[in-house]
Amino acid sequence: MMTLHNFWHWAEQTPARTAVIGPDGRQLTFAELDARVNQLSHGLRALGYRRGDAVAVVIPNGIEWLEIFLATLQSGLYMVALNHHLVGAELAYIIDNCDARGLIGHRRYGEALAAAVESLGFDPAQRFSIGGLPGFRDYESLLAGQPITPPAERSCGALMLYTSGTTGKPKGVRRKLPEESPEEVAFKSSFLCLLFNGSVGSGSHLVQGPLYHSGPSGFGMAALQAGQSLVIMDKWTAEAVLALIDRHRITATHLVPTHFERLLDLPEAVRARHDLSCLTHVVHAAAPCPVGSKQRMIDWWGPVIHELYGATEGGGTSCSSQEWLQRPGTVGKAWPVSQVKILDESGCELPAGTPGLIYMSTAIAQFEYHKDSEKTQRSRRGELFTTGDIGYLDEEGYLFLCDRQSDMVISGGVNIYPAEIEGALLQHPKVRDVAVFGVPDPQWGEAIKAVIELSDGAEPGERLTDELKQFLEGRLARYKWPKSFDYVSTLPRTETGKLMKRTLREPYWAGLERKV
Repeated sequence: MMTLHNFWHWAEQTPARTAVIGPDGRQLTFAELDARVNQLSHGLRALGYRRGDAVAVVIPNGIEWLEIFLATLQSGLYMVALNHHLVGAELAYIIDNCDARGLIGHRRYGEALAAAVESLGFDPAQRFSIGGLPGFRDYESLLAGQPITPPAERSCGALMLYTSGTTGKPKGVRRKLPEESPEEVAFKSSFLCLLFNGSVGSGSHLVQGPLYHSGPSGFGMAALQAGQSLVIMDKWTAEAVLALIDRHRITATHLVPTHFERLLDLPEAVRARHDLSCLTHVVHAAAPCPVGSKQRMIDWWGPVIHELYGATEGGGTSCSSQEWLQRPGTVGKAWPVSQVKILDESGCELPAGTPGLIYMSTAIAQFEYHKDSEKTQRSRRGELFTTGDIGYLDEEGYLFLCDRQSDMVISGGVNIYPAEIEGALLQHPKVRDVAVFGVPDPQWGEAIKAVIELSDGAEPGERLTDELKQFLEGRLARYKWPKSFDYVSTLPRTETGKLMKRTLREPYWAGLERKV
């Protein structure tokens, strides 16, 4: 079989080279990481897990995340990476929905994990923790005494991530497990790195975002498969990013527009303190980027910045600095292995310059929304899918985003679904009706606002706002909490009962480029 570059190739050919540097400074070579991955693979198999089983993971960014990813990738398992900001009830929903056989958590999220396993009655023999948790077995016990050689009969697994659905409940993006070898699939995943001019067999990639998101995990794992060393951040600060780039001579990274804003806020003296000339390709995605901010970043870092538009489901488009400078605001052209079309609601293709629903083909295996065939079919037109964004193509095929069809809020690159927040607030006895939507925020792009119609006798004010926030404790992760509350006598609804959010949003977005 032809030689394919992938993690196992580099572990054999360059075993002493650094594969990863963790947030705590701990380093593993490709050979050392490979040995631990093999031990974990044997440990998972000893638990009785078989091809197609799922392992839920609730841990922070770190070396263990890579170990689990690579072990499940060569063991035919689904690694279900969960947002570690979720509270117990939210974790329990996903753990149950994905039919997880095993659970690996971190003591940092002990309270939420304890609540989740208690509500599910999750088998104590199948739950493991990093750092120690009551009722959990030690993660290292999975590796202890296991062979460092590859397991027999290896088969390819997959990463399974959850994205919000139309009901506000997360939906698992699940793909059929590949029939190819782990090496072949890993080689293909490295194309995401190469698509943005990444290097093979050298260089280093800084993981800035949470690995439970498709962007940081997709680009981080693609860089590893291409033979780059990973440097992983856990706690993000703008100055720490500059220091790590300088110290480790980082050549590549992935970030979101909110990171741009934080970096640009640094004093000039701090920025000048670090040498960033090592950077060769920087990819940003996840949310619309203000034209002025991107121009300032290119002026600072040089024409090394690439933009990606896509989704957890697949896609999408890419755009170099040079292309963007010629067409400010574009998110680029379709990848060579993908296609992008603009369709109207009846599925007819629209001409250049005409906004409509953005449909893309997935660059990887076709997906389904786990246990939601209706949503799966609703998102598709033949081999194309949509996530509900609105945009148009110019005459040369460059995509420009206009809008979001849904009411999804994107704050700091994170998708937040208002219906879930509205449902939680409506449980409070003083809330008669509620509308949640995004309003402009210079730091996060959008901030969450709740406009509330109170029940009779309820008094608006700061005391009630504090009461509502306290009510959300344990019901929703804090990043979903509204940043501001307004109180009105009546919320506008149509005769059929549809909430007229446009009327509420319009004053906040007047004169700005955003759906109102």
